[in-house]
Parts: sequence; structure tokens; C-alpha cells
Amino acid sequence: MASTTREDDIDASQAPLIEHLTELRTRLIRALIALGVAIVICFVFASELFEFLARPLDAELVARGKDPGLIYTALHEELFTHLKLSLYCGLFFSFPFISNQLWRFVAPGLYQNEKSAFLPFLIATPVLFFMGASLVYFLVMPMAFGFFIDYGSASTELLPKVSEYLSLVMTFIFAFGLSFQLPVLLTLLGRAGLVDAPMLRSGRKYAVVGIAAAAAVLTPPDPFSQLGLGIPIYLLYEISIFLVARVEKKRAEREAEEEAGY
Repeated sequence: MASTTREDDIDASQAPLIEHLTELRTRLIRALIALGVAIVICFVFASELFEFLARPLDAELVARGKDPGLIYTALHEELFTHLKLSLYCGLFFSFPFISNQLWRFVAPGLYQNEKSAFLPFLIATPVLFFMGASLVYFLVMPMAFGFFIDYGSASTELLPKVSEYLSLVMTFIFAFGLSFQLPVLLTLLGRAGLVDAPMLRSGRKYAVVGIAAAAAVLTPPDPFSQLGLGIPIYLLYEISIFLVARVEKKRAEREAEEEAGY
């Protein structure tokens, strides 16, 4: 009888695990389907998407009396460039659906207060990435491209390649987009108790050095790109201090209420 009871307990514990794995597989399949559909749609409009990304360079070339446009030197270069661009854009456009699938898988196992704490970060992640990408597209890229074009000598001719241009633009976009996740990261660490507001305030000088190093590594070696990334990141660092302090204040208020209730 005791052996039968233990076997029943094992079967009961295995059943929820199988259900979770089945649901995880379903969520992953839906996310991959959404990513695949987005990639296909982006590939159909790859030429238009690339023209959109090339506008900052074209505008700077026209402003200096040069012919706009890019070249490719290999037969497969433009096709492979469009494929890579479709992958990047497909991931960007399908991310809200993918994050929604992640949320639907994780949310049932969270308490109500955990749901209310986690959901804002899930929403803020793509919004901050979009803000960083917009900043680099409308402000930093034109200044950086103007600097690069003016740096060239009169005896040389600029012939930018499509593949190299896409790599440069994606480096810009991902560097700024990921760097703009700093408030999300630090606030989550603050909620976990790994950092606090006084620690962040006392570490400002180290943060400045780290931000300058990150800007030097993640951006091309021109002052406009580095300042364009470094200044917003430092401002986001200061915003993160405010957010972490707010988290600590709410935690202290909640603990005080619990002690009073007890």
C-alpha cells in the first residue's frame, strides 16, 4: 500500500511537469511561427526597408553635392544583405508577440503583486529599445555620417557597400537600443535587493568611466557617436537611481504596513 501511494505521488508530480513542458513547446512554436511570418513579410519589403535605413546617408551625401546610393561588389551581396535585414526587422516586429507568449507562460505561476511588478518591465523593454533606435536614426547617424564624409579627402571617392552599411547601421541601432535597457536592468536589480540607490549614487564616477568605455567600444570612433550614446546612457543612469529609490520606498512602506498589521 505504501509503495502504491509513493507511485501515485510520483505520477501526480510528473503530470504538472509534462503539462508545463507541453505549454512551453506550444508557446515556443507560436513564437517561432510569428518570427518566421515577420521575416517573410520583411523580406518582401526588404528593398523599402533598406531605403529607409539609407535615408540618413543619402541626405548627408546630397547636402554635400554628392550622388546618393550604395554599391555591391559580389553577386550574392545584395540578396544576403536583404536576408540579414529581414532577420533583424522580423525579430524587431515580432518581439511584442514573442514577449506576450513569454508572459502567458510565466504569468500563471506568479502572485498578483509579482505580475504587477513584472509586467511594466516587459512593456518598457521594447519601448526603450525603440527610443534608442529612434535617437540614433534621427540624430546620431546623420551627425556621424556627416563626420565620416567630411573626413574623406578630395582625391578619394566614397563608394559605400550595402553589406558594410547594414552592419554599421545595425551596430548603431543595437548599441543604442540595448543601452537604453539600463533603467530596466538596474530597477530589476534594485527589486532583487542586489543594488540600492545610495550604492548607485556613490558609483557615479565609476559609471561615467564605464559609460565612456562602452560608448568607445559600441560605436564608431567619432566624437558624435560616442557623445550621442554616452550622454543619454548617463541620463538613463540618473533615471535609474530615481526608479530604484522609488522601489525601495515602496518596499519600506509595504514592510511597515505588514509590521503594523502583524
